[in-house]
Amino acid sequence: MAGSVAQAAPRALSLDQCADQYVLALSPRAAIVGLSTRADDADSRLRDLAHGLPLRRVDLESALAVRPQVVVRYWGGEPRLVEALQARGVRVVTIAEARDFAGVRADIRAVATALDARPAGEALIARMDARLAQAAGAWNGARALYLTPGGVTAGPGTLVDAVLRGAGMANAERRPGYQTVSLEQLALEPPGAVVLGFFDTFQLSGDSWGIGRHRILQRVVRQRAVASLPGSTLGCPDWSAAEAVELLAARAPR
Repeated sequence: MAGSVAQAAPRALSLDQCADQYVLALSPRAAIVGLSTRADDADSRLRDLAHGLPLRRVDLESALAVRPQVVVRYWGGEPRLVEALQARGVRVVTIAEARDFAGVRADIRAVATALDARPAGEALIARMDARLAQAAGAWNGARALYLTPGGVTAGPGTLVDAVLRGAGMANAERRPGYQTVSLEQLALEPPGAVVLGFFDTFQLSGDSWGIGRHRILQRVVRQRAVASLPGSTLGCPDWSAAEAVELLAARAPR
């Protein structure tokens, strides 16, 4: 049965690490003709599933050589490559920038449809929604600031904002999108909690800490940090963000 499913599934090629997660989760292993060279990196959520599969630096010649029927991408693949693949009859699916979990659901369904894997896609959504339902309201409206090692925060209109809200937090950052944290705002109106992101994948050295070396920011982090979310749950617009919500909810006071 597994062999029959693999034969029926379209041959799938991924062009970047975020697309890798979708292909690994939704495509039968035997139908995957290539993943990106970052598929087994430490910040790849499904890196264990990538072991034994071909990792490829893709140009047009190498892409056509493996005869993909569906190519999945988020940021990978220059426009000329994408156009050339489409001109040769290859279906190219571009993962959209999800700003909330409705956007993640739409991305899952788009890729699952292209890979002829709608049941797997719906099962993935169901598991994601179960995590979200379990975590809902955990922090009871506590005001929180998201922070990366480089001093970047996230406001409304970002998937990180949806993660905070999903765990029952109110986002302390009011500016939309991704912004450099305001030291003045921190000093005058420190958040009740700080949620760290990507600290597990970042090595602090020299000036790479940037604004994070400022004493105000260091003091707030030291006194108010309540959770540190793995970069693998935040780096791509996918269902891993629900795992971040679950991890954050688990740190809520009881």
